[in-house]
Amino acid sequence: MPKQRIRDPLHNLIEFETGEEFEFCLWRVIQTREFQRLRRIKQLGFSELVYPGATHSRFAHSVGVFHTARQLIEVIRRHTQRVEDSKVREALAAALVHDLGHGPFSHAFESVGKRLGLNMADHEVVSDALIRDSKVAEILRGLGSGFANDVADVIRGRGNRNIYRAVVSSQFDADRLDYMRRDRLMAGTQHAAVDFQWLLANLEVGNVPYGVDQEQLGEVETFVLGSKAIYAAEGFVLGLFQLYPTVYLHKATRGAEKLYTELICRIVELIRQGLTSKTGLPSNHPLVRFAERPDDLETALSLDDSVIWGGLCLMMDAEDRGVAEAARRLHDRNLYKCFDVRTMLTDPANSDPAYEIELERSLAEIKEKLTTWSAENSRGIPRILIDQATRSLYRPLEESKGPLDQINIRTPNGDLVDLSKRSPVVGALQIFRLFRVYVSREDREAASIVETTIKEGQR
Repeated sequence: MPKQRIRDPLHNLIEFETGEEFEFCLWRVIQTREFQRLRRIKQLGFSELVYPGATHSRFAHSVGVFHTARQLIEVIRRHTQRVEDSKVREALAAALVHDLGHGPFSHAFESVGKRLGLNMADHEVVSDALIRDSKVAEILRGLGSGFANDVADVIRGRGNRNIYRAVVSSQFDADRLDYMRRDRLMAGTQHAAVDFQWLLANLEVGNVPYGVDQEQLGEVETFVLGSKAIYAAEGFVLGLFQLYPTVYLHKATRGAEKLYTELICRIVELIRQGLTSKTGLPSNHPLVRFAERPDDLETALSLDDSVIWGGLCLMMDAEDRGVAEAARRLHDRNLYKCFDVRTMLTDPANSDPAYEIELERSLAEIKEKLTTWSAENSRGIPRILIDQATRSLYRPLEESKGPLDQINIRTPNGDLVDLSKRSPVVGALQIFRLFRVYVSREDREAASIVETTIKEGQR
């Protein structure tokens, strides 16, 4: 079979040497129904409502992660005397199929699953099932009877963490190195530039100690950076710091996610009550089938972004008023007004730790009051939607899960030191927190309650 190529906007040509057994196997995986489904799931969910160019798919990202993983494997080959080819194949296959189980609008769908207890809304659960028992698994087992299970174990983080696992899950894993650059490119934002080639040129393999409660238990082999890459490493961490508030956690994107979550939850609840006719959806619609059989893998695979977008016009005619309104708002991009409560209450000039404690107390009180009012005065879709999130963009070693979650920099004398200890900028980074409230612009009563409650919290 001739060499196969995929033209990618980030990596240019991604090639598969299909004359070689392993890459021919992965090329066959890409052709499966399960993998092709990723073409219909956007990488950034509702971000296109803010950044019109951010329409790239999980398919493109997954192929890009595989390509990036090959580059990281070359780093391992340069810096390791004995390369385990079986571990290399596991890491590359895991990089390709790691996102196989994502549902419609990705992480927003997982919010629905967490609220309603739907296992098949968890992309890790679905990915694991597909890799172990599907057409994908059948193809992977062509490389060895236990190969599919080994790949699934790599993705789930089972077994010893080592340099090959670092390709799939670490501070410099292939997933992050692809999505940071791809999301920036497709969104069109000028924030978060990553000096990827310089990082790659200075990436090494090193042994980093690990332990529990100050007691060293051993060493783990992982990616580390040479001393010349310290500023590129800073830029990498700061890039994440910029992407979260400007892209991933943008207020309009999150507002759409909140509406979507409430819409899907309401539909599932109506179907569970035997009130499918009130949803506007026919009984054979994929979302209806999923709500009726939420533990069935096939019904989960029938869902993607296009199913939801295509169903909005039907939901807009639903008998249930909440379903109809939420569907119309998403369809027309008529989103709720956002009150960025944390920003409104924060005094940037006050760095006293006691002030932060008092701020958190005020936010908790506001949340309780608004949640209670909304619960007592809403039917179906809540009249007030609350969005609260935290994101730690870089944790020092003592706060992290282990050395694979760190960026270690070599000093001029050859020692390895955590980036936060060598970079005052990274060491000073704070946890990113948000607390926002969303309410319909037409719902003057709810808006007045929100404004009054925030004012009371400012006192």
